[in-house]
Amino acid sequence: MQVKTAEFVMSNTRVDLCPEPTKPEYAFIGRSNVGKSSLINMITNHKNLAKTSGKPGKTQLINHFIINEEWYLVDLPGYGYAKASKKSRAQWDQFITRYMLERENLLYVFLLIDCRIPAQKIDLEFMEFLGTKGIPFIIVFTKMDKLSGSAFGKNIAAYKKTLLETWDELPIMVFSSATAAKGREEVLDIIEQTNTDFVER
Repeated sequence: MQVKTAEFVMSNTRVDLCPEPTKPEYAFIGRSNVGKSSLINMITNHKNLAKTSGKPGKTQLINHFIINEEWYLVDLPGYGYAKASKKSRAQWDQFITRYMLERENLLYVFLLIDCRIPAQKIDLEFMEFLGTKGIPFIIVFTKMDKLSGSAFGKNIAAYKKTLLETWDELPIMVFSSATAAKGREEVLDIIEQTNTDFVER
């Protein structure tokens, strides 16, 4: 898939104010500072579509972008930002949960995981929530350029082993590096095929 156009549509915290659910939609989410904005910019080939920041907790709204006038990319707030107030975290959790459960055109959640870090309880619990609710998700391991090939392989093998302790089969996985532009084609190919299925159903 070629990304010809990528435009900001709206930001809000209410599912009922999101764009009409007539186009396929894909949400990107992960723990704070996982490299979500950099990945979104890399995928869309736009330097500043999503605002990047070295400061965790930057994204605090449901941000909709329209890609090629055909599908929505949604940038969701990162979870697990310890310095946010309990009230803020509770609000984020509430509207993210509502979005996940009520957004009928949401076809995949791309769950970003930093490949350098061992499996974290908060990520595993979020996967369990998605699985329990029947929300399809894909794991995108980020920052693979930060590890040597052997260290990367070891970390991924350990992560898979942890997942198989509770999952019957592994979810789809994509390995990415925004710096090295890796994983872009894999993500876009998944979206392109899923868009075709959405139109044909």
